[in-house]
Amino acid sequence: ADIAVGSQLIVRENQTAVFFRDGKALDTFGPGRHTITTLNIPLLKNLLGLAFDGKSPFRAEVYFVNMKVFPNAKWGTSEPIPFRDRDLDIIRIRAHGIYSYRVKDPQLFVNKIVGTQNIYMRDEIENFFKNVIISRLTDFLGETYTSIFDLPRNYDELSTGAKSRVFEDFDKYGVELVDFYIKSITPPPEVEKMIDERAGMKAVGNLDDFTKFQAAKAMRDAAKQEGGAAGAGVGMGAGIGIGMMIPGILKESMNKGGEKGKEGGTATGETCPKCGSPLPPGANFCPNCGEKIEKKARFCPNCGKPVPPDAKFCPECGHKLP
Repeated sequence: ADIAVGSQLIVRENQTAVFFRDGKALDTFGPGRHTITTLNIPLLKNLLGLAFDGKSPFRAEVYFVNMKVFPNAKWGTSEPIPFRDRDLDIIRIRAHGIYSYRVKDPQLFVNKIVGTQNIYMRDEIENFFKNVIISRLTDFLGETYTSIFDLPRNYDELSTGAKSRVFEDFDKYGVELVDFYIKSITPPPEVEKMIDERAGMKAVGNLDDFTKFQAAKAMRDAAKQEGGAAGAGVGMGAGIGIGMMIPGILKESMNKGGEKGKEGGTATGETCPKCGSPLPPGANFCPNCGEKIEKKARFCPNCGKPVPPDAKFCPECGHKLP
């Protein structure tokens, strides 16, 4: 605009007026009413040179910079950023949060933002700083943390560390970063699903128990579904899965029972003297190692006479044998 010496310049509270000409910020004016003279715009006079007589209008731009604190400015990743995890290898994560800022050096701000970046509006400024934040945060996470599982419990420390990284970038544009907060850092849905499955397996302890748990869950879900061919198919599939698992479970139980039998012997307490395997009643040889089993002599508890090994009654007195 053409500005004449003697013009009135009104600057509102929380504002600073910056004279701008030929791509450079010159003199500044604080809140209040100002009369433009050659005394309060010395830099502009020097720029115009000796040809300026102090009376003719001159061409310049005036930018009014808001000096208040701008709260709740949002930042976030538009696309997932790579993160090397010690357990999951390279994954992509999303992050977002808020920050607050204010212009502390309006002349530097206008020179850097308006003169260099051609940015004028608040949303343009915040979009510019958002890219700065994401760049610094990516480097900071990679240097400081090795697992995505460590991030949620360290948001406060992350926010403080990231703020110190970004603070200098804001400062060189004449802007003060007042507050900076990380609200969440999350992986994409497919990675979240993988993490949930790993956590589920760890919670149940082993793959066999996890498989049984999943099959039971499938049966429950199928039972909740209403009628129809699709529901019947799901139920049948889940039932077959359970049916296929039961023989394995029974086999496992029988094996465990067999192991207990080896430790405790048969119901009659007879075991092979060589290998310790349980012996079936009346066995002459061990079915496990082939050892010949010596028959122990039996005596009638009533008359004391010897009786055959397999006798149920004493041939001498007729007493029932144990």
